[in-house]
Amino acid sequence: MRRHLLPALLAVLTVVATTVGLRSVPEASGEPLAQPGPPEAAPVLSARRVPVLLAGPLGERRLRGGISSLAATLPEPSCVSVSEGGRTLFEAAPDAPVIPASTLKLVTAATVLSHLDASETLRTTTRSTTPPTDGVLAGDLWLVGGGDPVLGTEAWGSSFERQPALRTSLEALADGIVAAGVRSVQGRVVGDESRYDTTRYVPTWPDRYRSQVGPLSALTVNDGFARSPGGSGPFADPPTGAAGVLTELLRARGVEVVGEAGAGVAPPEAATELAGVDSPPVLELVGQMLRESDNGTAELLLKEVGHREAGQGSTEAGAAVAEATMADLGLDLAGVDVVDGSGLDRGNRVTCRLLHDLLRQVDVGGEVEGGLAVAGVTGTLARRFLDSPVSGHLRAKTGSLNNVAALAGYADTRHEGELTFAMVLNGLELDADPATVQSALAELLVSYPDAPALEELGPGAWPGLGGAG
Repeated sequence: MRRHLLPALLAVLTVVATTVGLRSVPEASGEPLAQPGPPEAAPVLSARRVPVLLAGPLGERRLRGGISSLAATLPEPSCVSVSEGGRTLFEAAPDAPVIPASTLKLVTAATVLSHLDASETLRTTTRSTTPPTDGVLAGDLWLVGGGDPVLGTEAWGSSFERQPALRTSLEALADGIVAAGVRSVQGRVVGDESRYDTTRYVPTWPDRYRSQVGPLSALTVNDGFARSPGGSGPFADPPTGAAGVLTELLRARGVEVVGEAGAGVAPPEAATELAGVDSPPVLELVGQMLRESDNGTAELLLKEVGHREAGQGSTEAGAAVAEATMADLGLDLAGVDVVDGSGLDRGNRVTCRLLHDLLRQVDVGGEVEGGLAVAGVTGTLARRFLDSPVSGHLRAKTGSLNNVAALAGYADTRHEGELTFAMVLNGLELDADPATVQSALAELLVSYPDAPALEELGPGAWPGLGGAG
């Protein structure tokens, strides 16, 4: 019976088109008839449009078949979800709880932007109990952290491979202190990190992460790493380390600082702000976190959310807010467990359904999508999909841990459409190359709808149906 479908469809369309044409004849009105103009484009209900109507389903069938073949090769547990608009095109184990690696940063990003204004900044200040007199500050100079994850020196900022690095200038803060008239600090520069807790690392992280992520603190300078002739590596005490870097900058500007750097909590009477410096807007911080998969920024922003919403600047408080935020968005939390903000912890669990539906919840072209790495162009995808049809047409968050590889985001299709997708692979062999699988999926997505050429489906290709017209 299927071989009769096309002639029957043509017959129906011809009858409808004829009916529409008859209804368009004007009634006699005494006015002269208009001269015939150029032929109009084929109406929506036209036999000439049948190839297009057929190409769409064939393209979907090919996409589903291609992803299905790919999914059959994936280790367990793994999951895949793909949709176009609100329509699901393919799913494989979408509700399986999986380790998300850094795709968890999508959850962190959505949580942060749900609770912090995208345009606001995080401010680092310097304070004193009394204002300077004739350039002399009688007591300590308090350096109070505001949770800025990118506060650092010019040398630190220029050390990044991909430039320009997002940075809040500590030199600008030192210049502000000098501009406030300070020429001598009779006490010390004292770092205050009391905005957040003093837990430096998520307790369940393996020790090897400490060479990759600096100690977490509301007063973080240079990612929490010392970079000076006196030593390198993570600061033993981040607020003291930050105060020490500022002390060096002040002395380099001719400001006398009598004491050596320390840490403490600024007394209530230290309310006078001498100088301050603001971070880039929260939206830019979130964008860098996603694009470069910045683990330290993810963890500090999660603590900031905990501070704002739960009154506790801790990872645990921020993680609880993240789960509550996903629930508020109407997402299914079955099997989901948020442990940290970066996705480094192997105790994190999400589902492809959650990642996929979260990407559909946020505005397409909006704040989250704008921060994603672009294939072959920016961030963690800058060196991937080069010389590929995917280059420039896929925006995604990557994720990678031992035995885990993930990719979730948006893909441009051949006809200016957009697909939303999530693929998380768990249980990979250590010598496996997940990039091959991810590339195969990405190429299927950007080639959609990979259907036969229209001339292959046109009336000329069907005996007895006449020319293409």
